[in-house]
Amino acid sequence: MSPAAALEGALEGALKGTLEGGAPGGLGVAVSGGGDSVALLVLLVDWARPRGVALRVATVDHGLRPEAADEATAVAGLCARLGVAHDILHWDGTARRGNLQDAARRARLRLLAGWAATHGLSAVALGHTRDDQAETVLMRLARGAGVDGLSAMAPVRRGEGTVWVRPLLSVGRAALRQELRARGIDWAEDALNDDTRFLRVRARRALAALGPVGIYAAGLAATAARMASARAALEAATAQAAARLATLEGGDVTFDLPGLMALPEEIRARLVNGTLRWIGAGAYAPRRAALARAVGRIAAGHDVTLAGCTLRVRDGGLRIGREWRAVRGRSVPVAGLLDGRWRLMPPEGCRTEGLHAAPLGPEGLQGCPDWRATGLPRATLVAGPAVWAGPTLVAAPLAGLRDGWRAATVPAAADFPTLFMAH
Repeated sequence: MSPAAALEGALEGALKGTLEGGAPGGLGVAVSGGGDSVALLVLLVDWARPRGVALRVATVDHGLRPEAADEATAVAGLCARLGVAHDILHWDGTARRGNLQDAARRARLRLLAGWAATHGLSAVALGHTRDDQAETVLMRLARGAGVDGLSAMAPVRRGEGTVWVRPLLSVGRAALRQELRARGIDWAEDALNDDTRFLRVRARRALAALGPVGIYAAGLAATAARMASARAALEAATAQAAARLATLEGGDVTFDLPGLMALPEEIRARLVNGTLRWIGAGAYAPRRAALARAVGRIAAGHDVTLAGCTLRVRDGGLRIGREWRAVRGRSVPVAGLLDGRWRLMPPEGCRTEGLHAAPLGPEGLQGCPDWRATGLPRATLVAGPAVWAGPTLVAAPLAGLRDGWRAATVPAAADFPTLFMAH
């Protein structure tokens, strides 16, 4: 199958059921100037024009290499010849300490997500290939990954406020370059792709050496697809367990403890991990060993603190809530999302200028004389949302001080099980 034909089928599959009507807001394309992303661009132009889909391209200049600015300019020139709008996004280098590649990747996604939101794009296409998928599987094997890790990269992913599509995961890198040569289109080669300080470069070389034992990119990518199917089945089982065993109350999640402990270990781990990530607003789940220790202590009837959450055993149940110390000092405009999941809604006609949302805290609780009548634990209320005007408490809906204000979680209680179907 030619890259163009593979792209058309893969992109149709990626968009099906994800973007209503295709891409009504236009499709963003992230193009670095390398062969994979340049090939994605030219193939997408062919795909988009007969369908009336508008494309817009962005190139992120991380400022890490002197050649990057020239590469971004070259992409701009190609876009001009193709009649596609192009923008250059710049990283200011914030948080360059530690893992530089990871910091650059996070910055790139953040910049692209903001760009997509600014231009109202329906999705952003990325140029990851079957070879990238295979390298990712190898890297995760080295880390002892399970089903989720070995699923590698998803063709469609929602995150950072946008939809990311990877239409080329079924296409090899060599085929894309062959297509570019046939079209007479040049691309840039990043010298960092040969720098063995980086794990992905070492994985690429290892993959090239594994051919004699029958391990190729296509086989590893097929393994990732099978793992993704297994992951989907596990997520469905976890969502069913959440619907059966979990209850939301005051932003906490309570479980029937005997029912939770009776679950298969994998489903139980996913259920507790997903709950901790939602309540704790965490980008990453706790390590599996830490989670196993916590579950062991819970089974013995002990309370645990993990990932910014409290796990309390009471009357045959488990209550998972936010830890006050983890949210202390957090504040957002009153119209924002507090702690990544609380939305505060004012009474009709209320002026909200000068108000902010922040946790209630122990001192704020003293201003809620009826809090015991709510039936919610003190720890829940202290870490819960409140409305403030400077240092003055205006409302604390969970603690009985409402004055017309309401507080709701995102997602709502009825939609809690959908958290476990995120992939």
